[in-house]
Amino acid sequence: MLVDRVESAWIDAFVRVFRLCAMRPDEGIVVLAETQSRPLGLQLAELALGELGLPHYRITVPTPGQPEGPIVRSSGASQALNGHPGAVAALAAADVVVDLTLEGLMHAPQTAAILKTGTRIMTVSNEHPEALARLVPGPDSRERGREAVARCRTARAMTVRSDSGTDLDVRMVDAVTVAVWGWTDRPGTLAHWPGGVVVSFPAAGGVNGRLVYRPGDINLTFKRYFESVVELVIVDDYVTEVAGKGLDAALMREYFAGFGEKDTYATSHVGWGFNPAARYEALTMYDRRDTNCTELRALAGNFLYSTGANEFAGRFTRGHFDLPMMGCDIALDGTPVVEGGRLA
Repeated sequence: MLVDRVESAWIDAFVRVFRLCAMRPDEGIVVLAETQSRPLGLQLAELALGELGLPHYRITVPTPGQPEGPIVRSSGASQALNGHPGAVAALAAADVVVDLTLEGLMHAPQTAAILKTGTRIMTVSNEHPEALARLVPGPDSRERGREAVARCRTARAMTVRSDSGTDLDVRMVDAVTVAVWGWTDRPGTLAHWPGGVVVSFPAAGGVNGRLVYRPGDINLTFKRYFESVVELVIVDDYVTEVAGKGLDAALMREYFAGFGEKDTYATSHVGWGFNPAARYEALTMYDRRDTNCTELRALAGNFLYSTGANEFAGRFTRGHFDLPMMGCDIALDGTPVVEGGRLA
């Protein structure tokens, strides 16, 4: 069991990431927290800012209660700013927001308005600091991300295949692609740490086929590895069938149905991880409260398929699955980018 105390190596990790963000003393820097934010993370962030001589202040909002229905975890869509227009206005007036909310602002409803003013958001994922320190981004991470984005933005089609029967086609025309390499130094952008993932949000109706998950693949919403086969049939973006006889399929069917919304079954984004420091076995090494599973999203060579909100296709829902698949082939216009689960 890890002891929650400040370690100098963890402060140093925050210092290194904040330096990559090119924060300056003359900028307005806000640390955003909620009442259930990890106290150790807040201490480390503020100690690092102090060590860098960066004036800052903290905004803390109440953690919202869970509404009736399915429990939401590891969604990247914080609800903590709902009903707090004053806090949103203060964040939009800042130059830098260090985001330490539980879920993060990646898909939060207020994020677009905050970024529109030129604010940059550095989301520190709700991981134990030991994991964050292992995954401080290296200098080549940005170039890997930019190369992946360039390939996706010029492609017309993505195909995903595997020996287990996965056969997915994604229309990339008009898809919106972003990469996260672990820090942001540009106005109006958001990054999260750990980083190392490229994702494309396809236009409506662009995803068809089947995904066959086998033992060892990962359900990050449930923070568990698959232990049985689950097959997802996808027609015009929507999961129309969750087939499988084991507990994994039963849990997924129950969770999907619990939201009572069609768009819960829709495709959110597709992509792959490119962080060589991310560890496949990491999910076995931490208590569930000590991981938000961002490391597994960035695992080099995984195919990341996600369901739920896709603002670029006009779909919004609280329901969300992040489902990394291992050992598959990903190609853009026939050119491999991942072969057998390894970066091509």
